[in-house]
Amino acid sequence: MKPQSFWYDGNLVSGSTIALELDDPGWLYGATVFTTLRIYDKTLYHPLTCWTAHRDRLSSSIAAFGWQPPHWERLLRGATHLSADFPVLRVTLFPDGRELITGRSLLPDLDRIQKQGITAWIADSPHFRRSLPDLKTGNYLGAWLALQTARTHNAREAILIDEGGNWLETSTGNLWGWGNGCWRTPPEGGILPGIGRSSLLEFLRDRPYPVIEEPWTPEVLPTLEAIAYTNSVVELVPIHTVLPPSGNPLRFDPHHPSFALLRQLWQHQGEEGEGMRR
Repeated sequence: MKPQSFWYDGNLVSGSTIALELDDPGWLYGATVFTTLRIYDKTLYHPLTCWTAHRDRLSSSIAAFGWQPPHWERLLRGATHLSADFPVLRVTLFPDGRELITGRSLLPDLDRIQKQGITAWIADSPHFRRSLPDLKTGNYLGAWLALQTARTHNAREAILIDEGGNWLETSTGNLWGWGNGCWRTPPEGGILPGIGRSSLLEFLRDRPYPVIEEPWTPEVLPTLEAIAYTNSVVELVPIHTVLPPSGNPLRFDPHHPSFALLRQLWQHQGEEGEGMRR
């Protein structure tokens, strides 16, 4: 078994600990931005890895904060090195341009939950709302707390809501629902518009398949027959049960035929990746 390693500030480091200055804003205030990507076929350039989109999100985030850009060639060298050993990378940027790249494995039961679905719990406290929700910053306390609390209810995910009770996203991904003959997803504004979400919207509109961005109000929810969440790592995971703050659980079909439409994105781009190897 290979020793654990990560990439920090231009160097490959063995071990699992990092040294930061006591006044580093990264750990004092969560002043970092990051992106998490799944590495397909051990390369950043597979169509499903979406490296360019992940890099662009990092670049736009640090520009929004006026932070120093990283040394992109050095960052790419580190990500390329680690992509040979890890199927998932997290790339973190500090305000002064330092980069931290760590790797991890996929969920051991990912295939099962993709097929069978999961239970989600509605995080109904203001404590669970994300700071600067449209940017992927290191201050993930609200979403992390929501996920930890969901697990105490035997749920795998938490659904974050706004002050009006509208469903926004899960603690780690974007929501999708099928109802009245089309796919629906909550709009930007109060959510993190994930790279997987953007890819799906583009895929559906290019076909064209019906898709609507609209708030998931209490009136919309009863019209949904099937729901799921997506992110760059898990792809698409159905949600078969939602636990509300009170009352009976909400049930959805995790095997709804409409899921086949969304899964075509990964099948299509996977075939493009196969073509790259030929």
